[in-house]
Amino acid sequence: MTQYLLSVIHAEDFEYAPDQLEQAYGAVDALNQELQRSGQWVFGGGLMPPSSATVVDSRSGEAVITDGSYVEVKEQLGGFWVIEAADLDEALDLGRRASAACLHPVEIRAFQAEEPEEGPAERSETSPQEG
Repeated sequence: MTQYLLSVIHAEDFEYAPDQLEQAYGAVDALNQELQRSGQWVFGGGLMPPSSATVVDSRSGEAVITDGSYVEVKEQLGGFWVIEAADLDEALDLGRRASAACLHPVEIRAFQAEEPEEGPAERSETSPQEG
């Protein structure tokens, strides 16, 4: 199975109306429980607003710490799921259901495939041992 990131996108200043908040929380909780029962759940959660972020930049060799978001944008990542799906079609279906549950657009992206580690058998077949 491939792991996918389902990113919830919304405006920085977005706030649910009281009736929407209850609806979204209930629908997201139901979806989370279903994903956990099906074994597709890896991790998920909502994020605090960008104003609560801290950026650490150590490219120069010394850490520079800055309060607030790294970039100024009109839309933000408000939450996410990491799920496992058989293929993109299944991930898109889960994304459709996630968007309906949280009442926001959801971006679906596959994680990069990890390179398989070579075991002892594979190494001995690919490396000449003759002397």
